Amino acid sequence: MKKLIAEFIGTAVLVTLGCGTAMLVGCDASQGSGYLLTALAFGLVIVGMAYCVGNISGCHINPAVSLGVLMSGGMKAKEFVGYVIAQCLGALAGAGILAAIFGLGGVTDKTGGFGSNGLGSINGSIAAGLLVEVVLTFIFVLTILGVTSKKAGHGSFGGLIIGLTLTLVHILGIGLTGTSVNPARSLGPAMVAAMNGNTDPIACVWVFIVGPFVGAALAAVVYKYLEKEND
Repeated sequence: MKKLIAEFIGTAVLVTLGCGTAMLVGCDASQGSGYLLTALAFGLVIVGMAYCVGNISGCHINPAVSLGVLMSGGMKAKEFVGYVIAQCLGALAGAGILAAIFGLGGVTDKTGGFGSNGLGSINGSIAAGLLVEVVLTFIFVLTILGVTSKKAGHGSFGGLIIGLTLTLVHILGIGLTGTSVNPARSLGPAMVAAMNGNTDPIACVWVFIVGPFVGAALAAVVYKYLEKEND
Protein backbone atom coordinates (compact mmCIF):
# COMPACT_ATOMS: atom_id res chain seq x y z
CA MET A 1 0.00 0.00 0.00
CA LYS A 2 2.84 2.42 0.79
CA LYS A 3 4.26 1.87 -2.69
CA LEU A 4 0.90 2.72 -4.24
CA ILE A 5 0.57 5.86 -2.12
CA ALA A 6 4.07 6.90 -3.20
CA GLU A 7 3.16 6.39 -6.87
CA PHE A 8 -0.06 8.35 -6.41
CA ILE A 9 1.78 11.27 -4.81
CA GLY A 10 4.61 11.24 -7.32
CA THR A 11 2.29 11.25 -10.34
CA ALA A 12 0.11 13.97 -8.82
CA VAL A 13 3.19 16.13 -8.29
CA LEU A 14 4.36 15.47 -11.86
CA VAL A 15 1.07 16.62 -13.36
CA THR A 16 0.63 19.55 -10.97
CA LEU A 17 4.08 21.02 -11.55
CA GLY A 18 4.75 19.86 -15.11
CA CYS A 19 1.36 20.53 -16.69
CA GLY A 20 0.86 23.52 -14.39
CA THR A 21 4.02 25.15 -15.72
CA ALA A 22 2.85 24.55 -19.28
CA MET A 23 -0.53 26.12 -18.48
CA LEU A 24 1.10 29.15 -16.93
CA VAL A 25 3.92 29.94 -19.38
CA GLY A 26 2.68 28.30 -22.57
CA CYS A 27 4.54 25.91 -24.87
CA ASP A 28 5.01 27.93 -28.04
CA ALA A 29 8.36 26.86 -29.53
CA SER A 30 8.79 30.26 -31.20
CA GLN A 31 8.77 31.93 -27.78
CA GLY A 32 11.45 29.64 -26.40
CA SER A 33 11.33 30.42 -22.70
CA GLY A 34 7.99 28.79 -21.92
CA TYR A 35 8.95 25.78 -24.02
CA LEU A 36 12.18 25.22 -22.10
CA LEU A 37 10.63 25.98 -18.72
CA THR A 38 8.02 23.28 -19.30
CA ALA A 39 10.67 20.74 -20.34
CA LEU A 40 12.69 21.57 -17.23
CA ALA A 41 9.64 21.38 -14.98
CA PHE A 42 8.89 17.80 -16.01
CA GLY A 43 12.53 16.78 -15.72
CA LEU A 44 13.10 18.42 -12.37
CA VAL A 45 9.99 16.80 -10.90
CA ILE A 46 11.46 13.40 -11.77
CA VAL A 47 14.73 14.35 -10.08
CA GLY A 48 12.94 15.51 -6.94
CA MET A 49 10.55 12.58 -6.75
CA ALA A 50 13.32 10.06 -7.45
CA TYR A 51 15.05 11.13 -4.25
CA CYS A 52 11.73 11.51 -2.41
CA VAL A 53 9.77 8.31 -3.13
CA GLY A 54 12.32 6.36 -5.16
CA ASN A 55 13.39 4.31 -2.15
CA ILE A 56 9.74 3.40 -1.49
CA SER A 57 8.24 2.56 -4.88
CA GLY A 58 11.07 3.00 -7.36
CA CYS A 59 9.47 6.28 -8.50
CA HIS A 60 7.96 4.97 -11.73
CA ILE A 61 5.10 7.53 -11.68
CA ASN A 62 4.44 6.42 -15.25
CA PRO A 63 2.56 3.30 -16.47
CA ALA A 64 4.96 2.96 -19.41
CA VAL A 65 7.93 2.78 -17.05
CA SER A 66 6.09 0.21 -14.94
CA LEU A 67 5.47 -1.87 -18.08
CA GLY A 68 9.17 -1.76 -18.91
CA VAL A 69 10.04 -2.87 -15.39
CA LEU A 70 7.40 -5.64 -15.53
CA MET A 71 8.74 -7.00 -18.82
CA SER A 72 12.27 -6.85 -17.46
CA GLY A 73 11.30 -9.02 -14.50
CA GLY A 74 11.43 -6.25 -11.93
CA MET A 75 7.84 -6.56 -10.71
CA LYS A 76 4.87 -8.93 -10.78
CA ALA A 77 1.70 -8.48 -12.85
CA LYS A 78 -0.49 -7.85 -9.80
CA GLU A 79 1.87 -5.14 -8.59
CA PHE A 80 1.94 -3.62 -12.07
CA VAL A 81 -1.85 -3.27 -12.13
CA GLY A 82 -1.81 -1.59 -8.72
CA TYR A 83 0.89 0.84 -9.85
CA VAL A 84 -1.03 1.82 -12.99
CA ILE A 85 -4.24 2.46 -11.06
CA ALA A 86 -2.40 4.56 -8.48
CA GLN A 87 -0.59 6.52 -11.20
CA CYS A 88 -3.79 7.28 -13.14
CA LEU A 89 -5.58 8.39 -9.97
CA GLY A 90 -2.59 10.55 -9.08
CA ALA A 91 -2.63 12.19 -12.50
CA LEU A 92 -6.34 12.86 -12.20
CA ALA A 93 -5.79 14.39 -8.75
CA GLY A 94 -2.97 16.57 -10.08
CA ALA A 95 -5.13 17.85 -12.93
CA GLY A 96 -7.94 18.47 -10.47
CA ILE A 97 -5.62 20.56 -8.31
CA LEU A 98 -4.72 22.64 -11.37
CA ALA A 99 -8.38 23.09 -12.25
CA ALA A 100 -9.02 24.41 -8.75
CA ILE A 101 -5.99 26.73 -8.71
CA PHE A 102 -6.53 28.21 -12.14
CA GLY A 103 -10.31 28.38 -11.68
CA LEU A 104 -10.27 30.04 -8.29
CA GLY A 105 -7.45 32.38 -9.27
CA GLY A 106 -8.94 33.30 -12.62
CA VAL A 107 -5.63 32.46 -14.33
CA THR A 108 -5.64 31.82 -18.09
CA ASP A 109 -4.64 28.33 -19.19
CA LYS A 110 -2.28 29.03 -22.08
CA THR A 111 -2.48 25.42 -23.28
CA GLY A 112 -6.26 25.46 -23.48
CA GLY A 113 -6.54 21.95 -22.04
CA PHE A 114 -4.82 21.66 -18.67
CA GLY A 115 -1.50 20.82 -20.31
CA SER A 116 -2.99 17.85 -22.16
CA ASN A 117 -1.36 16.36 -25.23
CA GLY A 118 -2.58 16.86 -28.78
CA LEU A 119 -1.88 16.36 -32.47
CA GLY A 120 -2.51 19.91 -33.66
CA SER A 121 1.17 20.74 -34.15
CA ILE A 122 1.57 17.79 -36.52
CA ASN A 123 -1.61 18.56 -38.48
CA GLY A 124 -3.66 15.95 -36.67
CA SER A 125 -1.54 13.05 -37.95
CA ILE A 126 -2.20 10.00 -35.81
CA ALA A 127 0.67 8.11 -37.44
CA ALA A 128 3.13 10.89 -36.70
CA GLY A 129 1.87 11.21 -33.13
CA LEU A 130 2.25 7.50 -32.50
CA LEU A 131 5.74 7.49 -33.99
CA VAL A 132 6.85 10.44 -31.86
CA GLU A 133 5.55 8.84 -28.66
CA VAL A 134 6.97 5.40 -29.45
CA VAL A 135 10.44 6.79 -30.21
CA LEU A 136 10.61 9.19 -27.26
CA THR A 137 9.28 6.62 -24.79
CA PHE A 138 11.70 4.03 -26.13
CA ILE A 139 14.61 6.38 -25.44
CA PHE A 140 13.30 7.33 -21.99
CA VAL A 141 12.52 3.80 -20.77
CA LEU A 142 15.70 2.33 -22.26
CA THR A 143 17.65 4.91 -20.28
CA ILE A 144 15.77 4.05 -17.08
CA LEU A 145 16.40 0.33 -17.51
CA GLY A 146 20.08 0.97 -18.10
CA VAL A 147 20.50 3.40 -15.23
CA THR A 148 18.65 1.22 -12.73
CA SER A 149 20.41 -2.00 -13.74
CA LYS A 150 22.45 -3.56 -10.93
CA LYS A 151 25.42 -3.49 -13.27
CA ALA A 152 25.16 0.22 -14.00
CA GLY A 153 26.85 1.51 -10.86
CA HIS A 154 25.42 5.03 -11.14
CA GLY A 155 24.57 5.10 -7.44
CA SER A 156 22.87 8.26 -6.24
CA PHE A 157 23.13 9.92 -9.67
CA GLY A 158 20.41 7.72 -11.20
CA GLY A 159 17.56 10.13 -10.47
CA LEU A 160 19.45 13.04 -12.00
CA ILE A 161 20.25 11.11 -15.18
CA ILE A 162 16.63 10.01 -15.61
CA GLY A 163 15.32 13.53 -14.96
CA LEU A 164 17.69 15.04 -17.51
CA THR A 165 16.65 12.44 -20.07
CA LEU A 166 12.99 13.32 -19.56
CA THR A 167 13.90 16.99 -20.06
CA LEU A 168 15.70 16.06 -23.28
CA VAL A 169 12.80 14.16 -24.81
CA HIS A 170 10.49 17.03 -23.89
CA ILE A 171 12.69 19.52 -25.74
CA LEU A 172 11.92 17.67 -28.98
CA GLY A 173 8.46 16.38 -28.18
CA ILE A 174 6.70 19.47 -26.82
CA GLY A 175 6.54 21.10 -30.25
CA LEU A 176 5.14 17.92 -31.80
CA THR A 177 2.71 16.25 -29.38
CA GLY A 178 3.26 18.12 -26.14
CA THR A 179 5.31 15.07 -25.07
CA SER A 180 3.49 12.36 -23.21
CA VAL A 181 5.76 9.31 -22.81
CA ASN A 182 3.41 8.70 -19.88
CA PRO A 183 -0.19 7.43 -20.32
CA ALA A 184 -1.27 8.61 -16.86
CA ARG A 185 0.10 12.13 -17.42
CA SER A 186 -1.98 12.31 -20.63
CA LEU A 187 -5.16 10.73 -19.28
CA GLY A 188 -5.55 12.90 -16.16
CA PRO A 189 -5.47 16.34 -17.85
CA ALA A 190 -7.55 15.07 -20.80
CA MET A 191 -10.29 13.87 -18.45
CA VAL A 192 -10.34 17.13 -16.49
CA ALA A 193 -10.37 19.12 -19.75
CA ALA A 194 -13.38 17.08 -20.90
CA MET A 195 -15.13 17.77 -17.59
CA ASN A 196 -14.60 21.46 -18.29
CA GLY A 197 -16.08 21.31 -21.79
CA ASN A 198 -12.99 20.70 -23.95
CA THR A 199 -13.33 17.21 -25.44
CA ASP A 200 -10.55 17.52 -28.03
CA PRO A 201 -7.80 16.06 -25.79
CA ILE A 202 -9.86 13.04 -24.71
CA ALA A 203 -10.68 12.23 -28.34
CA CYS A 204 -7.04 11.52 -29.18
CA VAL A 205 -5.78 10.46 -25.75
CA TRP A 206 -5.56 6.85 -26.92
CA VAL A 207 -2.54 7.85 -29.04
CA PHE A 208 -0.75 8.89 -25.85
CA ILE A 209 -1.61 5.62 -24.17
CA VAL A 210 -0.78 3.22 -27.00
CA GLY A 211 2.37 5.03 -28.16
CA PRO A 212 4.14 5.08 -24.77
CA PHE A 213 3.19 1.48 -23.99
CA VAL A 214 4.57 0.29 -27.35
CA GLY A 215 7.75 2.32 -26.88
CA ALA A 216 8.24 0.94 -23.36
CA ALA A 217 7.68 -2.65 -24.51
CA LEU A 218 10.23 -2.25 -27.30
CA ALA A 219 12.73 -0.74 -24.85
CA ALA A 220 12.31 -3.69 -22.48
CA VAL A 221 12.82 -6.22 -25.26
CA VAL A 222 15.87 -4.42 -26.65
CA TYR A 223 17.47 -3.89 -23.24
CA LYS A 224 16.99 -7.53 -22.24
CA TYR A 225 18.67 -8.57 -25.48
CA LEU A 226 21.58 -6.16 -25.05
CA GLU A 227 22.08 -7.10 -21.41
CA LYS A 228 22.01 -10.80 -22.27
CA GLU A 229 24.50 -10.33 -25.07
CA ASN A 230 26.72 -8.34 -22.73
CA ASP A 231 26.69 -11.23 -20.27
